[in-house]
Amino acid sequence: EIEGIVISTRPDAISSEILDYLADLSRKMYVMVEFGLESHLDKSLETINRCHTFADSVQALEATAQRGINNCAHLILGLPGETREDWLEQARVISALPVKNLKLHQLQIHKKTVLEKQYHDRPENFHLFTVEEYTELVVDYLELLNPSIVVERFVSEAPSEMVVAPKWGLKNFEFVAKVEKNLALRNTWQGRLYQY
Repeated sequence: EIEGIVISTRPDAISSEILDYLADLSRKMYVMVEFGLESHLDKSLETINRCHTFADSVQALEATAQRGINNCAHLILGLPGETREDWLEQARVISALPVKNLKLHQLQIHKKTVLEKQYHDRPENFHLFTVEEYTELVVDYLELLNPSIVVERFVSEAPSEMVVAPKWGLKNFEFVAKVEKNLALRNTWQGRLYQY
């Protein structure tokens, strides 16, 4: 009685055999494979110890698309060492790939993690967004993003007792309302500046 399945995985954790099976399954039910890309910059992937490259991410997205399997890219905005220009370039890079759905979220530092230690040791390496600043970034990102990509999420909010920073206390729908208001105020939309 299963109507569909969404599988979240790493881009380096799939094989042709698995994808062939999922392609066959997708002819019978809804199948989505969500890949945790996290960044388009190899230097960032190395810094956060992802143990895969962006080339692995591109290969995974292309392999699912070639087989007709729905895919989703998951990316974090705000990783240490990245800049606003990097994040906007990411929108352009992702737009050129066969990405069907996209999940974005702001960097969050969770308690009892390596990232928390890095943040306490070198806070100057981190830029933690205010809600207003992140809303502006998301709207700028959307303007550059391929309009055919479905954006499933803009933020993620872990339970407050797990979060070191930033502590926004916003639900996803509350942030979406802020983005929609900002889009309307700026008279803009997803893909307005997208280069076909």
